[in-house]
Amino acid sequence: MNDFYRHWMKPLLFRFDPEFVHHQTLQFLAWLKDSSCGQDFTRAVFPSTALPTQVCGLTFPNPLGLAAGMDKNGIAIPTWEAMGFGFCEMGGVTRFPQPGNPKPRLFRVPQTEAIINRMGFNNIGADAVLSNLPPQGRPSAAPLAINIGKSKRTPLERAHEDFCYTFERLWEQGDLFVINVSSPNTPGLRTLQDRSALHPILKALVNANKRKVSESVSGHGPKPLFVKISPDRETDQINEIVDLCMELELDGIVATNTTTQRPSPNQGSRPMVYDRETGGLSGQPLRRRSTEVIRQITSRSHGKLTVIGVGGIDGPESAWEKIAAGASLCQIYSGLIFRGPGIIRSIVNGLQAQLRHHDFKSLKEAVGSNRPYQVEPKPLQP
Repeated sequence: MNDFYRHWMKPLLFRFDPEFVHHQTLQFLAWLKDSSCGQDFTRAVFPSTALPTQVCGLTFPNPLGLAAGMDKNGIAIPTWEAMGFGFCEMGGVTRFPQPGNPKPRLFRVPQTEAIINRMGFNNIGADAVLSNLPPQGRPSAAPLAINIGKSKRTPLERAHEDFCYTFERLWEQGDLFVINVSSPNTPGLRTLQDRSALHPILKALVNANKRKVSESVSGHGPKPLFVKISPDRETDQINEIVDLCMELELDGIVATNTTTQRPSPNQGSRPMVYDRETGGLSGQPLRRRSTEVIRQITSRSHGKLTVIGVGGIDGPESAWEKIAAGASLCQIYSGLIFRGPGIIRSIVNGLQAQLRHHDFKSLKEAVGSNRPYQVEPKPLQP
């Protein structure tokens, strides 16, 4: 599958505008979801690999998830699971529908396997998204994460109301929620990471979570809450967010969102030359910084906050790097685009091999272990 994508599909797809390809691919995956044999076909083409792990009271078939931004409106959720993902993060979803920023707004950087986007939270809005989501109690093994953001038209001082509306509207459908205050493509949004602005948002969501539990007839407990942070925050600023999350008893942090910086993908001192496009950068150039942030969160919280690691994961080694630094789960986006869907099975198989090599009985033992990636893992014993 990897060779077919690299030699045939990728050259064809990369001839076209990135957003056009994105849209057409999603429509095809949505068709597979709705067709009578689509899910069986997808599972046959992409046989899954199990690596069960429990995080925040949820069971994940494997620790690799789809990052937010790929399926903003949740139109292909069952297909992502059929492809082998252990969970899917859809969104970002805002209270009000919005078209996003003017096109073009999505760009590939093939030389560094990076993506630059300035999409601007384009989505159909929380009310319309609700009709796309599988019903509560769906027969699904893979948890659904919902990324929620602030509507562009909502004033910053009323951001907590905006977040709470979307959260409460989609509460029954989501298994966990990610509070996105770090996208660089909505004016002023990143200022919501400051403690004075973030505290009322998180406090309101924690209270809304408790209220929904008391109102629920399904018997569900509170939904895990995560904050998605920027890689561009300074050490003290990240520590401030970590401390606030622990104070309000949130479950964890997604580290990290895209960066407005243009770091070197090879971690060297020579600056890379990118296209003259503004927006958030994802992919291999973000790998080092996102791992640093994961390690900082783990250290500051003494491992008490769950971390979902995302940024520059393009194979088993980079995924293991995130886990060894302290991430309990990982996500991919750019890696899927540049390496193809075969990367899913490759990463999960690779993580299994690393667990065997280091004699870990579960993925949980590997989290924060700082064990190095082994190029030639120990073979299975007969």
